[in-house]
Amino acid sequence: MRFESPEAFAAALAALPEPDAAAREAAAARQGQLTKPAGSLGRLEEIALFMAGWRGQERPALDKGRAVIFAGNHGVTRHGVSAFPSDVTVQMVANFEAGGAAINQLARHAGLELQVVALELDRPTADFTEGPAMSADECLDALNRGAATVTPDLDLLVVGEMGIGNSTAAAALCARSLGGAVQDWVGPGTGLDAAGVANKVAVVERALATHAGAPHDAFETLRRLGGREIVAIAGAVLAARRARVPVMLDGFIACAALAPLAAQQPAIIDHCLAGHCSAEPGHRRLLRQFNLEPLLQLGMRLGEGSGAAVAVSIVRAALAAHNGMATFAEASVSGKL
Repeated sequence: MRFESPEAFAAALAALPEPDAAAREAAAARQGQLTKPAGSLGRLEEIALFMAGWRGQERPALDKGRAVIFAGNHGVTRHGVSAFPSDVTVQMVANFEAGGAAINQLARHAGLELQVVALELDRPTADFTEGPAMSADECLDALNRGAATVTPDLDLLVVGEMGIGNSTAAAALCARSLGGAVQDWVGPGTGLDAAGVANKVAVVERALATHAGAPHDAFETLRRLGGREIVAIAGAVLAARRARVPVMLDGFIACAALAPLAAQQPAIIDHCLAGHCSAEPGHRRLLRQFNLEPLLQLGMRLGEGSGAAVAVSIVRAALAAHNGMATFAEASVSGKL
């Protein structure tokens, strides 16, 4: 799908498809007949029902999963908000394309195709402490670059990012969309010390003050405080919802892409799973706001979709049990009295 205007984006966000209730009910009925006590597989059973509803199948498959890593550069890095220079974004994209990054190995292990989408790395967004990060047209372009990665044949979409400075943008998006003290959303990112974190807090506070009088709708918040890669994630997740493709979210930045959308339309989260809870402090707070329980807590904070890719193996396990187990009747096992 394409978003031709901010109004079209808002209309798509306002009218979200629901899961297939009949398919979910059929999957639940099957769960009730499998050779195990009811509920004994815990969240694996919930994941199977989640997938059944969104894919519209009693016995859903994960035949085609796609991990998409969006990359962008940020003008706000001029304020020293990252321990690494913005050149690293370009260098890491080259590493992705050469197959040498963590996500390459983890996506392969999870049986995911990997797509890397670099968004004008030679042209960082504007410094959002002084004005909007993007024009309306630039924001629409990023939304549509994200949406273009979603195809209806997908069984699962994994979203991740790469962008030096993007944890600052993520914190700003969360603070503006969901409230709370700025320091509750700001963390060390790629390894800032205490003084670096304090500077980052001050930068986000200046950004929020700059845009205090602007509209609080999702599009305006994304274009003012987001990055191209973050906006692209928002576009991909909304397009996935329109196609009823479930989404596995990665860490703080990937989840923060949805904060402006969730503030306007909380139901946008319903087709998403949280792959993990990262070590970035704001992520746990954000997952609580979204009412998402992460599948994994491994202390990861790499980004790149890495935690989400690891969590895909749990989805595969859930579907293997749901689809492959025998029913009591098939196995000639006595059911519950």
